[in-house]
Amino acid sequence: MYFFLLSYSILGAGLKYIDDAFDKKIFNRLIAIVMAPVLSILGAYSMMIDPASATILLAVLFGVLLKGKIDNVAFAIGFAVVILIAGLAGIHFLVLPLILLTAAALLDEVGNDYIDSVKDQLNPKNPVHMFEKFFFGQRWIMKIGILFLAVMNLVPLFFLLAMILFDYAYLTVNAYSRVKDQMTNASSMKKVIASVGQIFK
Repeated sequence: MYFFLLSYSILGAGLKYIDDAFDKKIFNRLIAIVMAPVLSILGAYSMMIDPASATILLAVLFGVLLKGKIDNVAFAIGFAVVILIAGLAGIHFLVLPLILLTAAALLDEVGNDYIDSVKDQLNPKNPVHMFEKFFFGQRWIMKIGILFLAVMNLVPLFFLLAMILFDYAYLTVNAYSRVKDQMTNASSMKKVIASVGQIFK
């Protein structure tokens, strides 16, 4: 159990690091490229040792693939390594739960993209808007799917906690990314102001 709690946390944080290294250029791209196969090996091993874990992580992978989120060289390398290892190792997974969780992961991606597109229009005093921001922003559809499978005794309940840690590790790196971006922008603005000041001296 504890291995999965740790591995899912590392995977969530690492994926967001790679994402922001390429999409927002906040983190080092070379580190992201090196990190991708390492994360893939960890993810593949987490699949190999437990069919429930294989089902969940494959669903995450298929969800982002269907949404077109494997859109940089690091993610492409990581995807290729996972598929290669999974194919050679012959991992076992649960077919119907995989279909359910893949649909949930895809809906989470769609909902998250929607919230990102309208976040400036959301009223913080409107409880419906805040619930939508929380629910879709933190990808709760898949977690509810895992809870349903746990209630049906198809997957151990601790995988719900593992998925929560995955998402919150992802969100923690996202929050750090935003702070780092703001600090970089503030530093750039100070340099511009200083340069302008030099002109008028």
